[in-house]
Amino acid sequence: MVRLAAISAGVAVVALLGGIWYASQPVDGGDKYASCRNTQVAGGADTIGGPFTLVNSAGKMVTDKDVITKPSLIYFGYTFCPDVCPLDTARNAEAIDLLAEQGHDVTPIFISIDPKRDTPEVVGDFAANLHENMIGLTGSEEQVKAASKAYRTYFRAQPGDDDYYLVDHSTFSYLVMPEDGFAEFFRRELTPEQVAERTSCFLDAAS
Repeated sequence: MVRLAAISAGVAVVALLGGIWYASQPVDGGDKYASCRNTQVAGGADTIGGPFTLVNSAGKMVTDKDVITKPSLIYFGYTFCPDVCPLDTARNAEAIDLLAEQGHDVTPIFISIDPKRDTPEVVGDFAANLHENMIGLTGSEEQVKAASKAYRTYFRAQPGDDDYYLVDHSTFSYLVMPEDGFAEFFRRELTPEQVAERTSCFLDAAS
């Protein structure tokens, strides 16, 4: 009887420890950001993002590793955009400031999809006018296409004058973590407060 009681007690302890271990494990296949995600990506989150090589405002070639050293909010647009891009990037800049008030350091990044007109200097001025910490990037047509493809964005220049034409493009903003890569995308109808709140969830989960 004593031996049976000891065995039962041992089984109970193992079961308890097993329950504690199970409860402490991340849900959804080990995704530590599962509770923060509000969107779904066809093929999974790991199908968005990846290496890129572009040119910064100083004319220097940089890679994603050089640029994404902190949690970053990335937007693909162009400086001649009449309305959507300025509104979206201004929204992102405001969200960055709201996050800073919470103690979160997030880098805003603007990647041009119009390298023909957006020189390093032009893209640098555009970014600096929106936020002092915003990084402006451009590059060759091949480099820009490769970065756009990595993030599964869309853009197409409309017919027009060589200097005055519009570019159709997708308008998502991407939250990218330096250690984990792409984490989430935000639609343009979200407010700065909503972007900051959702971003904060990911930053807290990563810490």
